[in-house]
Amino acid sequence: MTWRDWYDALHKPTWTPEPSTISLIWQLIYPIILVTFVFVFYKAARKQIPRPIAIPFILNLIANIAFTPILFGLQNLPLAALDIAIVWLTILWAMKAIWPHYRWVALAQIPYLIWVTIATFLQFTITATNW
Repeated sequence: MTWRDWYDALHKPTWTPEPSTISLIWQLIYPIILVTFVFVFYKAARKQIPRPIAIPFILNLIANIAFTPILFGLQNLPLAALDIAIVWLTILWAMKAIWPHYRWVALAQIPYLIWVTIATFLQFTITATNW
């Protein structure tokens, strides 16, 4: 069974966005992530902010990148739910960590946080329904 067949066969809530909508949202959010995360990494590398501030940003990238292989490659719903929860938590952590130094970076994460909040509820719902 292909990943697409597997995903299509899952029971999903009626409010599940279409794949094209999900793709469009990520196309809007990824540039925000790119600019703000690179900015944080640059400032941490130059010691213009404490290096530990970059930790939640690094963990977020790792968890974000891992989500698709976990969900569609491994087809592991519980692990995907755990992973998306880590993405969500690290966004909050990153926002809190960077706030005292560069508030605009924290505020720029709001669309990312909103989308990942929706995606987290969706993943938890799909996991609970199909596990």
